[in-house]
Amino acid sequence: MITTVTLNPSLDRTLLVAELTRGEVLRADATRDDPGGKGVNVARALAMHGEHPVAVLPAGGSIGRALVAQLGDAGVDVEPVAIEGTTRANITIVEPDGVTTKLNEPGPLLSATEIDAVIEAVSKRASEGGWVVIGGSLPPGVEVDVITLVVEAAHTAGAKVALDTSGQALRTGLRAKPDLVKPNIQELLEVVGGAASTIGDVVDACQRLRTLGAVDVLCSLGADGAVLVTDQAVWQAAAPPVEVRNTVGAGDALLAGYLFAAGGGPKQALRVGVAWAAAAVRTPGTGVPVPEFIDVAGVHVTDVPDISQSLTEELV
Repeated sequence: MITTVTLNPSLDRTLLVAELTRGEVLRADATRDDPGGKGVNVARALAMHGEHPVAVLPAGGSIGRALVAQLGDAGVDVEPVAIEGTTRANITIVEPDGVTTKLNEPGPLLSATEIDAVIEAVSKRASEGGWVVIGGSLPPGVEVDVITLVVEAAHTAGAKVALDTSGQALRTGLRAKPDLVKPNIQELLEVVGGAASTIGDVVDACQRLRTLGAVDVLCSLGADGAVLVTDQAVWQAAAPPVEVRNTVGAGDALLAGYLFAAGGGPKQALRVGVAWAAAAVRTPGTGVPVPEFIDVAGVHVTDVPDISQSLTEELV
């Protein structure tokens, strides 16, 4: 059982345009609406591949109702928590070369009672075991300590926890010792500090994150693949180059694929996760990888990382 928790979900509209020009009236070549938010994306990807995930999320207003309905249509079992506010709507603009511009609304305010109801829903679903994925940003005004409370509730109920957030929410969540943390390289360095120009720098940063509370760290590196650091080994994985159509949700696809294949061990889980991420950037919308784009055999995984390999983009 995989349960996802998205405290600030959204309904995402993607617009495909020939070129994004500031100050001009533009006509979209195509549009589509998708349920959004990190945990929601993980649930959608899993459902597309035959899993039966549960999505716990606050939902309010007409947008919230549309979000819940679309998730149900996608095969996701939704555990909605009714709220007074209205679920946010985001806009993603994608150009032909894959350049993506996102306009994200802040989201609704949640009361203390509504937050408690979300945590209660997590406890109920986590009692079935498996994994609980906590993903995405926090709604306005919500204290970062809520991440720790959700991690602790899931652990107390008997589930493992994968945490995919950033900034102070990630720093705070580490105190509860999540079983897996999935930052991208920017989010990783934001917490541990320093710079990264090589795979070795990434591995060192992942190890520092583990000293702060993470049990395992799965770091997404965009075109450079991903690195997985555990107390047993360090793995590096890379997929063949693909045509990039949309980068939104690639990290969510990585996490979904990893958890989908987690029963086969970390090496195979990493291979599948990177294959799903590579497929996600080829898939229009918000990064749910379609099966025909997934090439697991094409992903190279090694437990002897090339620590001298330069990153495509040096980060300081």
